[in-house]
Amino acid sequence: MSVFWSSLLWFLAGGVVGAIIAYIVTRRRVAKEMEENPPVTPEMIRAMYMQMGRKPSEAQINQVINAMNRANTNNRKKANTKDKAKKK
Repeated sequence: MSVFWSSLLWFLAGGVVGAIIAYIVTRRRVAKEMEENPPVTPEMIRAMYMQMGRKPSEAQINQVINAMNRANTNNRKKANTKDKAKKK
């Protein structure tokens, strides 16, 4: 095997490994950022209700937040189940 083909093979292998590592690191950082800074805050929900011409009660705001949290938790559980299935 010539030096060129050997170098090309190592270059491609390094690119694949680097891409996998970059994907994993990016995925974890995005998940952490989403937990620390949720995309929707109670103030945003309040503003959306006000734009629709309604004055929301705290119970309505809490209901929306709880529904979003439940949906997020269910999505995480599904993702974890898929990850565990892949590892086996």
